[in-house]
Amino acid sequence: MRTTNKSVLNWVDEMASLTKPDQIVWIDGSEDEMNRLKEEAFSTGELIELDQEALPGCVYHRTAVNDVARVEHRTFICTGKKEDAGHTNNWMAPDDMYQKLRGLFDGSMVGRTMYVIPYIMGSVGSPFSRIGVELTDSIYVVLNMRIMTRIGDVAWQQLGDSQDWVRCLHSKAQLDEENRYIVHFPEDNAIWSVNSGYGGNVLLGKKCFALRIASYLAKHEGWMAEHMLILGIENIETGKTQYITGAFPSACGKTNLAMLIPPAYAKGYKVYTVGDDIAWMRVGDDGRLYAINPEAGFFGVAPGTSMKSNPNALLSTKSDTIFTNVALTDDKKVWWEGMGVPAPAHAMDWKGNDWTPDMDVKAANPNSRFTAPARNCPSISPKWEDPMGVPISAILFGGRRAQLAPLVYQAYDWNHGVFIGATMASETTAAASGAVGVVRRDPMAMLPFCGYNMGDYFQHWLNMGKKIKHQPQIFNVNWFRIDDQGRFIWPGFGDNFRVLEWILKRCNDEVEAQNTPIGYLPYAEDINLEGLDNFSRSDVEELLSIEPDLWAVEIKGIEEHFANFDRLPAELLSQLNNLKARFE
Repeated sequence: MRTTNKSVLNWVDEMASLTKPDQIVWIDGSEDEMNRLKEEAFSTGELIELDQEALPGCVYHRTAVNDVARVEHRTFICTGKKEDAGHTNNWMAPDDMYQKLRGLFDGSMVGRTMYVIPYIMGSVGSPFSRIGVELTDSIYVVLNMRIMTRIGDVAWQQLGDSQDWVRCLHSKAQLDEENRYIVHFPEDNAIWSVNSGYGGNVLLGKKCFALRIASYLAKHEGWMAEHMLILGIENIETGKTQYITGAFPSACGKTNLAMLIPPAYAKGYKVYTVGDDIAWMRVGDDGRLYAINPEAGFFGVAPGTSMKSNPNALLSTKSDTIFTNVALTDDKKVWWEGMGVPAPAHAMDWKGNDWTPDMDVKAANPNSRFTAPARNCPSISPKWEDPMGVPISAILFGGRRAQLAPLVYQAYDWNHGVFIGATMASETTAAASGAVGVVRRDPMAMLPFCGYNMGDYFQHWLNMGKKIKHQPQIFNVNWFRIDDQGRFIWPGFGDNFRVLEWILKRCNDEVEAQNTPIGYLPYAEDINLEGLDNFSRSDVEELLSIEPDLWAVEIKGIEEHFANFDRLPAELLSQLNNLKARFE
């Protein structure tokens, strides 16, 4: 089925005239089509077929060595007025950027095929969902988009004659990193990406559409597009399931939390994964906030993913998965550092070179990836494709703070919660480049992904609070407090459920809390420690302690942070002054 939508047909003709492909293929989303594309990619070496008995439907891909991660310094938000993009985004005038990009796209698909991918973000037919069309010269992109979104004829059927769709143009071009651009035109509903083949830069439904463009749409239309996981916790005895969203900067265990397996004591509960990365949220007719996961798959970091750290993520990759920049074993399987199984005696590394365990190089790129269907996940929620979404009881913000933030605390109210989200931060670890322990602020984990002025984004959160009659409770969590020996005090992973249990009790008015200058803290005896050996109430009390001297430094840091924003809402300065006054 090819669409009769004139706005689509005219745009495809215009972009084909610019990029000059040898042929155009309209993607229908069928199994036959997928198999044909795979076979073509196997024949050119773009993909390698893995052992189909051990890993049915799985394939392997290497990107160019200079093209292994998102490129924030070459990612732009191009609005008519510079101040509408805000100083936290790279900006260029739209006309100037279009002129630059047209030069790079001119003839970029000569000798290649242009694939037209119609896709839906969100479940088919959902009033939450949106349509995009991506043009690309990469089979790798087509097959990834097939996992991450709902592609093909279903998208044309849902779009009909509407002109409300996101125009996504991608070409690998020459993979020239000096001319690599990931550009968003929010006012035009358009995304142009050139000279990259790496997923985060070229799967334009993901961060580009689902966060940068969607956050702009959400502000104008009165909903929220957030960099958040969504999980459900079912009380088996009552049959009631409650849902939590959470925003965390990178390296803070977001995917692990989304796919959490409860500890042994919690036999009366089940945890479900609705989404691991992005939440679109709207106010329902009943005045509650409802969230959907707009994606259909997981684009996860492979290194460190193991049966110990995140069994549900690893099990999700056992079929129909694309592995990118991991090691390829001699028997056509995959391996990476931190996989929890012995290294192979010999493999091809992510660059395609011979590799053995005694070599002083990584077999897998530190940002190597798996693209796996969400339906594969053992903990996937029966509601993950509910067209109306799931009602949210609690919103979590978190980060890595070695000494400052307690294990968990609750905001006084919605506006205080927005302040907590707007000031959230992590301290750099040895894994990050630069100095260790530097505080990096990443408001709502959205700093690289907000498609407009961040001050306006904070105001949008405050405005949404007025629209939500039954507001979710907002909490801050910190799994990363350390002791005098530099060891993590809290066990983390599945034991984080113990904190989620307290959070839901607070949402249900089942437990009291202590009023402190930073928010409501648990009483130590209300954190369930059943089955936690070598862990005492005094350990919990240490995790819940508040040091005024450290918070005095934090307040100065927040003042410096807020000075970076134009259009900062007065309410956030008021919240900062209230925090100061409570400590005084």
